[in-house]
Amino acid sequence: MEMKLTVFFNGQFWVGVIEQWDGNRLKAAQYVFGAEPKDNEVLLFVQRNMLRLIAEAKERVSARRKEKKVNPKRLARQTAKEMKQKGVSTYAQMAIKHEYERRKQERKKLAKERKEALAMKRWELKVKKRKEKHRGR
Repeated sequence: MEMKLTVFFNGQFWVGVIEQWDGNRLKAAQYVFGAEPKDNEVLLFVQRNMLRLIAEAKERVSARRKEKKVNPKRLARQTAKEMKQKGVSTYAQMAIKHEYERRKQERKKLAKERKEALAMKRWELKVKKRKEKHRGR
């Protein structure tokens, strides 16, 4: 299992995207820092919130990754290149989108249940009042 945190400026806010690779499966989550985070703020985020945030993400995306042994010098060059690169992978964006859609469906479902419960409660109160009015007949 491999994890990666990318912090970048999206034009309005500083955003951190967490990618967790488990073989060829990717799980991703997004965290908005707001103002530019200091190093200690990022470290606190990693220590306290990152694992909880990635654990809450349930959507996984299949992605192909080439797994081969990498020369240490090449790895250093790739790391430097990624440090200069802006943004996150498209697979991570897709995973975040799927997670957003899943949470959206959950919110809709809960809102519908609350609305139906409230309507049922109002209907029962209406019936109770009606029965109290005609009690003496």
